[in-house]
Amino acid sequence: MAAPGENLRINPDRLWDSLMEMAKIGPGVAGGNNRQTLTDADGEGRHLFKRWCEEAGLTMGVDQMGTMFARREGTDPDALPVYVGSHLDTQPTGGKYDGVLGVLGGLEVVRTLNDLGIKTRHPIVVTNWTNEEGTRFAPAMLASGVFAGQHEQDWAYARQDRDGKRFGDELERIGWKGEEEVGARKMHAFFELHIEQGPILEDEDVDIGVVTHGQGLWWLQVTLTGKDAHTGSTPMPKRRNAGLGMARVTELVHEVAMDYQPDAVGAIGHVEVYPNSRNVIPGKAVFTIDIRCPDKDILDEMRARIEEGIATICEALDIGFEVEPVGHFDPVTFDEGCVKAVRDAAERLGYSHRDIVSGAGHDACWINRVAPTAMVMCPCVDGLSHNEAEEISKEWARAGTDVLFHAVVETAGIVE
Repeated sequence: MAAPGENLRINPDRLWDSLMEMAKIGPGVAGGNNRQTLTDADGEGRHLFKRWCEEAGLTMGVDQMGTMFARREGTDPDALPVYVGSHLDTQPTGGKYDGVLGVLGGLEVVRTLNDLGIKTRHPIVVTNWTNEEGTRFAPAMLASGVFAGQHEQDWAYARQDRDGKRFGDELERIGWKGEEEVGARKMHAFFELHIEQGPILEDEDVDIGVVTHGQGLWWLQVTLTGKDAHTGSTPMPKRRNAGLGMARVTELVHEVAMDYQPDAVGAIGHVEVYPNSRNVIPGKAVFTIDIRCPDKDILDEMRARIEEGIATICEALDIGFEVEPVGHFDPVTFDEGCVKAVRDAAERLGYSHRDIVSGAGHDACWINRVAPTAMVMCPCVDGLSHNEAEEISKEWARAGTDVLFHAVVETAGIVE
């Protein structure tokens, strides 16, 4: 395929204005966003995205998981589309760019093609995947996981939030359950632009991360069961303290991750302690362990060590335990051809770049199983994400979307 000329660039002001306009929907309490999946705010954000897509001449399709597909036609009716996108849902205390940059960057690719009157042989489809974050309904990347055949659709519909509301019911409630069969679409390639969510690019003053691999992940939900008792009158040797067990497991997870440096990571995130009263010894603790590594054998070894350690800790404290896997994907190696398109685009445009491993999970990690896939990353301030203080510069957004534009358009094929 012919490469776009190096003078072809996106409109950074329009992209930035779109990011700021989307950020007005589902505002957080500290300058970021709380636009969790399948909430009213999510529905409102979807309507805005749909309006922008229609104004750009795109046709919208929606599948039964609520994923949105906005299509720009190509000149070859038989050519498979090049897909581009990410997600519009956020963490409860999320930033304005995580996921959103990838969706609106994809829209900006199409808007720029329209501005320049460029036609491509392959259609281009801008995508908003449902429930990437996995905060309200675990696991993360739920819709792309169903699309890639990793999850059953009925199982996904049955996922419940902390209030007992089902994913399928909430999808219908906000009016975004489509008719299209999930996974029926075939892709020529998929590209995802994302903020790094880590400090490497900023620390090294590099414009573009060329993502070659993605870390594998295990999410383990742990339930420890002891006995509620009065804090003041229960002798120390007679306590069955689930909170103490959780504290020791927290130390265990940290120690295991530190044994596999520099690539492994691990921490305890979501925590619920019962009865959560200041003068009652916790009789129950429910929490999630998140471990990640780009080496599958090490990742599985970490999980085995942690589960063995939990059993040992609980035996010593005379408390019960249950460990349930609630999220998993193996490490990812992205498509060589798509990765080369990203790297070549960065070089052609004169942006500094380096290869990088994604520490976070993304929809691209699942889609890589069914289509050639690659990711583009741009820096974020202090590597901070999943935080309302998440920030990027307009220049970083521009560079990432310029590279995305060139990689997508080269792959889709310019029609002279």
